Amino acid sequence: MSIAPNELKKALGAGLLSFPVTPFGQDGLFNRAVYEKHVGWLAGFDATVLFAAGGTGEFFNLEPSEIPEIVTAAKASAGSTPIVAGCGYGTRMAVSIAKAAEKAGADGILLLPHYLMDASQEGLYQHIKTVCQSIEIGVMVYNRDNSILTAETLERLCEACPNLVGFKDGSGDIGLVRKITAKMGDRLTYLGGMPTAELFADAYLGAGVTTYSSAVFNFVPGLAQDFYKALRAGDTATTNKILIDFFYPFMDIRNRQKGYAVSAIKAGVRLMGFDVGPVRAPLTDLTAEEVKMMEALCEPYRNAAPKMQAAE
Repeated sequence: MSIAPNELKKALGAGLLSFPVTPFGQDGLFNRAVYEKHVGWLAGFDATVLFAAGGTGEFFNLEPSEIPEIVTAAKASAGSTPIVAGCGYGTRMAVSIAKAAEKAGADGILLLPHYLMDASQEGLYQHIKTVCQSIEIGVMVYNRDNSILTAETLERLCEACPNLVGFKDGSGDIGLVRKITAKMGDRLTYLGGMPTAELFADAYLGAGVTTYSSAVFNFVPGLAQDFYKALRAGDTATTNKILIDFFYPFMDIRNRQKGYAVSAIKAGVRLMGFDVGPVRAPLTDLTAEEVKMMEALCEPYRNAAPKMQAAE
């Protein structure tokens, strides 16, 4: 049974969040058994919400008909951890995906940017309002790329849509984010959504964004939690050390090719013993040389994490 939107809002603001990758088998189809094993492992590391079929889960590479099974599998293996489903494309398709996710047991949806074209603020308002009003579960909007909301449009949406509970930003526009957090206060929970969010966490925290979705949580969940706890405690010595030892080298690998923000995460999950398969086209997997770079980066954290070794 899905939780109420306000309960989801509390969960979103209670700690670190993450987006499990979507595993594919040799036949190219969703590998439910591996997914349930991986999500069950992640649920043991205190993520307060997990996002099924999100950006790191290759939402853009999934057929809409695949999303309900992914949501069902996540719910079956995550214990009491709330599950939010990815949602997107044009308004009619987004409504269809949102309703199917709700029926499958999702506790909320993350509404990703609509497909391809830019839209006016009125168009974005009507799009998001229509999706919100088509379901009863909680909704988060993802402010990124061709779907950038002004503070005024977001305020209108909050008035029209009681189940709009979260605002995730991937624009990097700290000035806009700060205006939104100042204007909307505790009406919403605010989530950082830049690729490799830890690299921007200090700046977003200063703008009133107290949590974020960690992609690396997929394969080094203990390290991701250590960074988040140090960030919230103001322990800059620890966050700086983790940035230098792990995140900046990871960024160097991620930046070698477009799309590696997902591909490098999936490579890391494979290194932890989960047979999640390749990414789907148009993404490409890391080269053999780059996989070796990932192995060298991950090895110290594998040795330091008994839970990871037990999961292999």
